Amino acid sequence: MNIRRLIPAAALTGAVALGLTACSSSDTADRKNDGRLDLVASFYPMQFLAERIGGDHVSVTTLTKPGVEPHDLELSPRQTGRLGDADFILYLKGLQPAVDEAIKQSGASHTLDAATLTTLEDHGTETGGEEHGHDHGHEHEGDEAGADPHIWLDPVKYSEVAKGVGKSLEKTDPDHAADYRKNTDALVEELGALDTAYRTGLKNTATKTFITTHSAFGYLAERYGLVQEGIAGIDPEAEPSPARISALHSIAEEKKVTTVFFETLASDKTAKTVARDTGLKTDVLDPLEGITDSSQGDDYIGVMKSNLAALRTALGAK
Repeated sequence: MNIRRLIPAAALTGAVALGLTACSSSDTADRKNDGRLDLVASFYPMQFLAERIGGDHVSVTTLTKPGVEPHDLELSPRQTGRLGDADFILYLKGLQPAVDEAIKQSGASHTLDAATLTTLEDHGTETGGEEHGHDHGHEHEGDEAGADPHIWLDPVKYSEVAKGVGKSLEKTDPDHAADYRKNTDALVEELGALDTAYRTGLKNTATKTFITTHSAFGYLAERYGLVQEGIAGIDPEAEPSPARISALHSIAEEKKVTTVFFETLASDKTAKTVARDTGLKTDVLDPLEGITDSSQGDDYIGVMKSNLAALRTALGAK
């Protein structure tokens, strides 16, 4: 059942006094969405879950358009205002400060923070590199302050989030609970197959270490026994220090690293600088923060398979 149809008597009285403005707005949304749940996703990984699990019963819009770096997103007053009218908001708290603030300002009641559906970890040191190499600068308020938010790059954690989203949609729209459950099960099975492909594909490699401009792959590295070496911390376009270049040169030589990875939504200048100075190749490892025409795949599953292929090549998989 759609949440906005559950209007208490007191609320109806207030609406009459206000000229039925709220009901008029709701009716417009109903016509626009053809009775579907009006769902707002903060950025692509949340949009993918919403569309796959919601299916025909949801109308999904995203706050982060294709090609926009989600960390730097700025919302218009219109976008912020629209949040208050949404039936369901799916976001990842701590990743996009502008979204966190907009949701707070909107007063939206039915929101789901994906970070609460799995366990966040601090990848400050344990997945390789200097201590700053995994400091993303995205603080998750509460007990998980400073934790790494890039949970979607681990198929197992992403599956945990998918299950939580499915259950929340079932409660929000119980009339279609069976469909949400069916869609969730199908997606979880697909993510399980992806996890198996990664485990199998990265089991035997010549090296376990990879270098990347954007230190977003801490969960993935930990899940599959790899070591991520970030170049310059939180900013994929930042210039690495001479000391870091020297350290990466030593790491590359010692760990038989072959490739410096860059991403699709940021400049490859830093990666090319490091590659030139260390005599390594460059390739794309997509943090999947958005899908564009340059993405190596049509959706999350496709890009993750492309990432696996790139890692297997770079790590010398057997």
